[in-house]
Amino acid sequence: MPTLNSSLPNPKDIFRAELSNGIVLLARANFNMPSISMGGYLPAGSISEADEKLGLADFVAAALMRGTESHTFDSIYNELESVGASLGFDSGSLNTHFGGRALAEDLPLLLRLLAESLQTPTFPAAEVARLRAQLLTGLSLREQDTSDMAALHFDRMLYQDHPYARPEDGYVETIQSIARKDLREFHRKYYGPRGMVIAIVGAIEPRKALDLAEKYLGGWRVLNQSAAQIPPVKPVLKTLRHHHVIADKSQSDIVIGMFAPRRADADFFPASLGNSILGRFGMMGRIGASVREKAGLAYSASSSLHAGMTIGTWEINAGVNPKNLEKAIDLILKELKKFAARGVTKEELAENQANYIGRLPLSLESNGGVAGALLNIERHQLGLDYYPRYESFIRAVTREQILEVARKYINPSRLVISTAGV
Repeated sequence: MPTLNSSLPNPKDIFRAELSNGIVLLARANFNMPSISMGGYLPAGSISEADEKLGLADFVAAALMRGTESHTFDSIYNELESVGASLGFDSGSLNTHFGGRALAEDLPLLLRLLAESLQTPTFPAAEVARLRAQLLTGLSLREQDTSDMAALHFDRMLYQDHPYARPEDGYVETIQSIARKDLREFHRKYYGPRGMVIAIVGAIEPRKALDLAEKYLGGWRVLNQSAAQIPPVKPVLKTLRHHHVIADKSQSDIVIGMFAPRRADADFFPASLGNSILGRFGMMGRIGASVREKAGLAYSASSSLHAGMTIGTWEINAGVNPKNLEKAIDLILKELKKFAARGVTKEELAENQANYIGRLPLSLESNGGVAGALLNIERHQLGLDYYPRYESFIRAVTREQILEVARKYINPSRLVISTAGV
């Protein structure tokens, strides 16, 4: 009978190769179902935008499938829908991501449309106008969303004058200022094979997946493909607080946080388990139990660890009745101080370690879950043996390490507190 570790993605069944133009392909066969899942990314994110063109990377990603040199918007989606396939793009601060699903026999179609969308988008004027209207509608909704606005101002304060302080979806005035030539120029400058990674998982032999990827993407060449420059982040030297007023709201939202480890840092696993105990596990951990369950001050209350490639953040989020705003903040701060002073109990650590280990196979039950796992390995250079070793990483975390990490990152005198509501 196979062991748990032998069923996880591992060096024996993860296929990794480079196309002739340097694109990295990761593949894993799974013939238990007739479909495939595909995912990937390339380094074309909002980090490269000018201040007056914020939202440009997001605009470009959303426009890639609105028309190519070979297909109209309608014909692209008709081809996908005719075989029950899907394909889509979105962007983040560092990368543009893509993902799709299809029957294994339709992988050539999926790769062909992916290649066309990446290499030869035409940004038709009528489609750009429709898309701009949709983006502006989204920004109007954001302005009235207490959660979104609390998060926006949190990033502004935490990152100060760093590019990460800017909203990836831009502002009304910046979206209005973006012309078709801006879309074409961003695409020409930042889209290319260098730094691109694609994962294909499902009912196909990995070498066949490699041949197909080479056929449709291997010929992509971009001279002078630009790379983003990421400046260092400045530390927060004192507690910063801002309240954004949105009239006539029945809920206020809170974001309290600080910088945290990167994904590649040794502090990551202690911080991740610590965060689970603080505000994720069960009914949202200690913060949920204290602020929501016992005190009844919040509709929701939890914490999250965002461990990126260049910097991480540790955030506590809560949605509250506006009259309970200050009480909820005070109670959250009390829990943070207690966490940094006393750490976690033996029982809390054991329960969360078991939860982490037990839920890993569940996250890898689908082809999409495995494709995401392979991309995670490549993005953070974790090694092809990462998932078989995962249990040992989790079990190696001690209470002392969690306490050390809590004291290292949670400084009550250097927090960022952002709220939005009435």
